[in-house]
Amino acid sequence: MADYYQLLGVDRNASAEDIKKAFRKLAMKYHPDKNPGDVKAEETFKEINQAYEVLSNAEKRKTYDQYGHEHYQRAQSGGGAGPGGFDFSSGFSDIFDEVFNDFMGGGRKRRGGGSMQQPGSDLRYNLDITLEEAFKGKKTTIKFSSQMACESCQGTGAAEGSSQVTCPSCQGAGRIRSQQGFFAFERTCAQCQGAGVIIEKPCRPCQGQGRVNKQRTLEVTIPVGVEDGTRIRLAGEGESGLRGGGAGDLYIFLSIKAHTFFERQAEHLFCHATIPMVTATLGGIIEIPGIEGKRLKVPIPEGTQAGQKIRLKGQGMPKLRSTLRGDLYIDVTVETPVNLTERQKELLKEFSGIGNKTSPKSEGFFDKIKGLWGDLTE
Repeated sequence: MADYYQLLGVDRNASAEDIKKAFRKLAMKYHPDKNPGDVKAEETFKEINQAYEVLSNAEKRKTYDQYGHEHYQRAQSGGGAGPGGFDFSSGFSDIFDEVFNDFMGGGRKRRGGGSMQQPGSDLRYNLDITLEEAFKGKKTTIKFSSQMACESCQGTGAAEGSSQVTCPSCQGAGRIRSQQGFFAFERTCAQCQGAGVIIEKPCRPCQGQGRVNKQRTLEVTIPVGVEDGTRIRLAGEGESGLRGGGAGDLYIFLSIKAHTFFERQAEHLFCHATIPMVTATLGGIIEIPGIEGKRLKVPIPEGTQAGQKIRLKGQGMPKLRSTLRGDLYIDVTVETPVNLTERQKELLKEFSGIGNKTSPKSEGFFDKIKGLWGDLTE
């Protein structure tokens, strides 16, 4: 094995901080988790660990510098070091933890700290409303099941007269440390679930959880002008936390039912209206229902064509958090008369025979295709 200073890439006068920095950099590079299946990288990792274990200890470093690499290795061959001369009883485990945290993105943090509280989960509630309810807004009552704070123990999870004590398995650390050969491992304490404390005598109704499942009733206000898919957040109305932890939130997702007459696009409304041919020809007034529950009088201009849209300004949906309203668009369909009497037919024939141009679009269409007649066969 090479000289320890050479392994870490530092000179013999390097400070303890320089040695630590060099080791961290190399440990990150050659860590087995970053080089799976690479035997050479694993061996290098072991060597730099051994080098740091010696050079980071003032007494061992002094001995190493005094006797040199080969003599030190022979002197330590029968000592109490672990595999490869690696002694976990030294302060190395602290730096190993530090490096491992960097490698894992800081994810291996201790959860212990004397608290068994955990925040509650958020809840979702799906609510169907009508288009009219979205127009006017409303107050409604919803019922749902949720985890609520236990009344018997006031959410602590502990029976009366009982309290939290330090976990005997992990001594309050929340994690259990073990060593398997070269590596040291930590796992969450099974007895306290990482809290570091346990309850001497759990509450019976909630079995130490600090919460129980209950049916809840809640009044909800639906704002004027909400759209399909609108999400309403009620802070603190979700599940109660574990053993007194903070409550989650309740999210209400709104779904607007399809309407029999209106279609909605943002703040605008659309509908269809079928009008008689005479009304479309001569003009007139028709009535349709409005979204707010009133009859709307719609003026039909003279000569209205099928497919024409008539706009009623300000008769659509209200804009959310605004006093403004959208518009109502009416798609017109002109109905052709049926079941005519003989007299009505005669009048239409007489009307058709009069020479002035009353149907410019259809007459223009037939004028355009006259040139095609000669190319067509029966």
